[in-house]
Amino acid sequence: MILMQINNLVKRFGAELILTNIKLEIQTRDRIAIVGRNGAGKSTLLKIMAGQISYDEGEIHKPKDVSLGYLAQNTGLETTASIWEEMRSVFADLIQKETTLREMEQKMGDPLIIQDEAKYRQLLSQYDLQQQAFKTEGGYQYEADIKAVLTGLNFYDYSTPINELSGGQKTRLALGKLLLSKPDILVLDEPTNHLDIETLTWLEGYLNNYSGAIVIVSHDRYFLDKVTQTVYEISRNKSKKYHGNYSKYLDQKAIDYQLEMKQFEKQQTEIKKLEDFVQKNLVRASTTKRAQSRRKQLEKMDRLDQPNGDESSASFSFDINRRSGNDVLKINNLRFSYEDSDTPVFSDLTFQVSRGDRIALVGPNGVGKTTLLKTIIGELKANSGSIDIGTNVQIGYYDQEQTKLTSTKSVLMELWDDYPMMNERDVRTVLGNFLFSGDDVLKAVSSLSGGEKARLALAKLMLQKANLLILDEPTNHLDLDSKEVLEAALINFPGTIVFVSHDRYFINEIASHVIEMQPEGATVYLGDYDYYIEKKQEELELLQLKEKNAKPVEKQEVKTSFHEDKERKQAQRKKERRITEIEKTIEELELKINTNEDLLCQPEIFQDHEKALELTEQNDEHNNQIEKLMEEWESLQEDA
Repeated sequence: MILMQINNLVKRFGAELILTNIKLEIQTRDRIAIVGRNGAGKSTLLKIMAGQISYDEGEIHKPKDVSLGYLAQNTGLETTASIWEEMRSVFADLIQKETTLREMEQKMGDPLIIQDEAKYRQLLSQYDLQQQAFKTEGGYQYEADIKAVLTGLNFYDYSTPINELSGGQKTRLALGKLLLSKPDILVLDEPTNHLDIETLTWLEGYLNNYSGAIVIVSHDRYFLDKVTQTVYEISRNKSKKYHGNYSKYLDQKAIDYQLEMKQFEKQQTEIKKLEDFVQKNLVRASTTKRAQSRRKQLEKMDRLDQPNGDESSASFSFDINRRSGNDVLKINNLRFSYEDSDTPVFSDLTFQVSRGDRIALVGPNGVGKTTLLKTIIGELKANSGSIDIGTNVQIGYYDQEQTKLTSTKSVLMELWDDYPMMNERDVRTVLGNFLFSGDDVLKAVSSLSGGEKARLALAKLMLQKANLLILDEPTNHLDLDSKEVLEAALINFPGTIVFVSHDRYFINEIASHVIEMQPEGATVYLGDYDYYIEKKQEELELLQLKEKNAKPVEKQEVKTSFHEDKERKQAQRKKERRITEIEKTIEELELKINTNEDLLCQPEIFQDHEKALELTEQNDEHNNQIEKLMEEWESLQEDA
């Protein structure tokens, strides 16, 4: 069943065109991701779908009986009610029916009604109908549903007034309330913000079992791969539909671009050949009719536009002023608690960091990950324990809240004031690499979006050339493309990294170690996120065996260490890149062969024996190259 259909939607803000020719269809149980750069109009489209803002042209069809629930970015509940009261308000109709049933039960115990057999039978009949309706609508289940959602979102004290919660907690509760309302179409704008990894995993499972349709905007690639089955890309104001999850969308987008470019180049070759023929033969009496025919063919041709490549991306890399010693950071028995609390945020925390390590700090919200980073850089002071910074270690810190940025300054002066010895041209070049161009550099920092502030903070971090990067949620506010650029920069960084992130894809790409923080102590896992999850699952299975008083089954020894596995993955990626290079080279050679063959068909060429011989020899050489490349390609495919 089609729940919503959008046709040729157009939206402008003043004279600025935001969306045009948008087409989107939502059917029952669809799992749709809407992706695109920051500022592409994704959130605007969701607000239009939810009826919160108007549109200028086009049509939106949605049956009246189809319900739609919308969660905007960073939207929190604002009420003095307790968590439990607010969640129960979703089921006001059921609660009223429950009250009616209790009232009917009281009447059924009234002696006067019991003595009147006709009234009693009528009441029993009404009660049975009401009770059946109450049961069908989930009347005996709604409290269990509330508890399941609140537990999944890490809420356990249901009596807490909502106005006493943090902004992130209020946002999570708004998500929980929307999930409990179970609309036919669930529209979520960045629902993974403020969620830790455990809660993200729960939300993925919940959404995968959701009975309605889901439309999501998110920059979390791991989440999109797990939940979505259809992708709509918003690019250059227009929409394009792809089937499959986010990873399949990327693959298909690359294939489509190559195919469209090949079709465009083929048509351009054909146009050039026809135009040359017309130009050379139109004035000749013997060939003028054929030339006129070719000209008509050109006029009737439906010319293809050159395919648009990717939009401009940020471009940067991290370097270091000097190399640190082998021992970069040692943390011993660290304990931290705030002055107004006797309960420590964390205690007995011990681990060490060596040069070249990429340490991902994970753990539930509230375990003190950000607090630890601020303690390392000296912004907070631990109650006990020690932090030893190694020789020649220079720390660069990325703050997820961007509190180090000065809101009253312009973008240009924010960078230039920190590096006054640079000339303006070089400062503008750096900002240009982070997508601040022209008058953008004169904007006030206070007017920047979250993604723009993140890019500005990364620009300042890059210029520090620190050899130890301390990063607190560096991917927050970045669009998917900017995340990929940041990943590439960090992968090639010659120093050491300690970072906090809830982006599991990002952790997989960057981390060499995962440290899981607990209120007391920490556990070190020598691997990326997938390795960490695998080990956690093994630990859970062993614990379950012990709880059953069964003898633990000894696991087969892993034949390859994490580092060997990492090398194997790198070799596989290198092999895949080589396969892609070979395929591209073969395509280019085949195109050259086709071009030469077309030339050989031209009278002025085949009558020129030297030129014809030269082109024939070139094609022989190209064919020999293709044959060798095909042998290498087949060999790589067999090993893949």
